Amino acid sequence: MAFSARLTSSLRPAMAALRWAAPRQCRGLSTPQGSEPSLNLGGIFPPLPTPFSPTQEVDYAQLEGNVRRYASIPFRGLVALGSNGEYPYLASRERVEVVSCVRRALPRDRLLLAGSGCESTQATIELTVSMAEAGADVALVVTPCYYRGAMTTAALVHHYTEVGDASPIPVVLYSVPANTGLDLPMEAVITLAQHPNIIGIKDSGGDITRMGLMVHKTRQEDFQVLAGSASFLLASYAVGASGGVCALANVLGDPLCQLDHLCREGQWQEARDLQHRLIEPNMAVTRQFGIPGLKKAMEWFGYYGGPCRAPLAPLNPAQVEELRSTFSANGWL
Repeated sequence: MAFSARLTSSLRPAMAALRWAAPRQCRGLSTPQGSEPSLNLGGIFPPLPTPFSPTQEVDYAQLEGNVRRYASIPFRGLVALGSNGEYPYLASRERVEVVSCVRRALPRDRLLLAGSGCESTQATIELTVSMAEAGADVALVVTPCYYRGAMTTAALVHHYTEVGDASPIPVVLYSVPANTGLDLPMEAVITLAQHPNIIGIKDSGGDITRMGLMVHKTRQEDFQVLAGSASFLLASYAVGASGGVCALANVLGDPLCQLDHLCREGQWQEARDLQHRLIEPNMAVTRQFGIPGLKKAMEWFGYYGGPCRAPLAPLNPAQVEELRSTFSANGWL
């Protein structure tokens, strides 16, 4: 039996016991003080890839199958239509149907975050309302970036305020500078954290100083910070992050939930050892090989990966072998 399968089997009883305890405090950490959040985002969220058929149509049956498999892992919830969902390549009707499909297959006690960010404020509001109607619990709204030079702090505060005012569900800000070329300014985050319907941020930039400062500056608000990558999950918890939206969770969900648990329990040596073994695989399925690499790795762990939608191209044989070697070298295959 592969090491990953043995690990998964050994972790399941402990993970089941933890399933929805979702502790707010991390032992040994300096955590934000004040009232409990109105909607607790503490825990791990995999950002689901969108499955496609060989003809590059959305394969809703495979999507539902993946979601049902993830039900055995103690995720706090799932993210549909994040960057890993090939969101820019989907038509509006496909985006709404993907969310509807995930909601039908997802247990009701799991949160569903749905990407609804568009370039215009009006389009973002309209899609956010549609996502709420399709069953999303939270809207994940990426920064508009096409007219990057005009996206000042004032412009972004106005955009997100309008979205927050109009949205029937809570809003989480989404800063992913690797894709947008735009970091949501700290001043904007601090201002928007005061909005009653904006409850957090997914920050994928990897600047731990920035994340710690966001936690510190918003500590009096009903606002949570989510790490946007498995590579810096432990460090994010150390500065007060609530959880993580991690691409690698689509492949190694149980180990990432275990890392979340170890951090919350203050078991820092074990957490550090596990974090070290997750860094290279995470880099391989994000920065190095991207979504095609993530989908290929999913197939090795019992999920449907399948093709990407053009112009994203599949990995070549040498890349597949390099990806497999990275997982093997860290004990996952």
